[in-house]
Amino acid sequence: MLKEERQQKILQILNEEHKVIASDLSKRLSVSEDTIRRDLKELDNRGLIKRVHSGALRIGPPVVDFSTRQHMFNEVKIKLAKKALSFIKEDMVLLIDGGTTNLHLVNQLPLTLKATVITNSPPIAMALTNHQHIDVIMIGGTLFKQSMVNLGIDTVESLSNMRADLYIMGIYKIDPYIGISVPSLSEALVKRKMASISSEILGMATSDKLSTVSNHIVCPTKDLTYLITENISPNIKKIYGSQQVVVVD
Repeated sequence: MLKEERQQKILQILNEEHKVIASDLSKRLSVSEDTIRRDLKELDNRGLIKRVHSGALRIGPPVVDFSTRQHMFNEVKIKLAKKALSFIKEDMVLLIDGGTTNLHLVNQLPLTLKATVITNSPPIAMALTNHQHIDVIMIGGTLFKQSMVNLGIDTVESLSNMRADLYIMGIYKIDPYIGISVPSLSEALVKRKMASISSEILGMATSDKLSTVSNHIVCPTKDLTYLITENISPNIKKIYGSQQVVVVD
């Protein structure tokens, strides 16, 4: 098998199984582990996979700006958001950060809901202007235009004086072994702080984000209380269950 054919096969296996182990690939493709490691390194350098210890993960959806993501997978995101509504109760203090799925959720909140929403996302705050019974606390900072959220030390310090019943975390990449991750260190630090001040954490993730990893770890997946997703494999769902994460699919 030529190198190009072998690497294409690796990508195919990774797309189907979400994770590959170098020693297993060596047996399946009848080549040495050193050859597989070189293949994985080349594929990682080309931005096609994410190399991890002993193997590789799917790289997941590309990092694109907020306005572009607003037009992607909308039907699925709306479906996930509707499932999340049942976890939101009257008089809750909700902490909601950025993300287009989170925005879909906010757009579906009943106009009669009485709650407090803390957010660092201008689009989330704007979407709540017609909700007369929801108090909105806007967290300041430096606007990160790619994700349309405020970040920085001021953001983290403001959060230190707050407490939330439920944190609705925008999910970029998630893997049950590595955790929840994002491309930006500053965003990872803010999300980590948000998680630390919340009694429960809910994340919504389209299937293309499952078993993927980015550069900066926010927290382990066991910190999630609820994961709302779709098309999750029974084996991966079982892993989350062992971490005491309630998976809704």
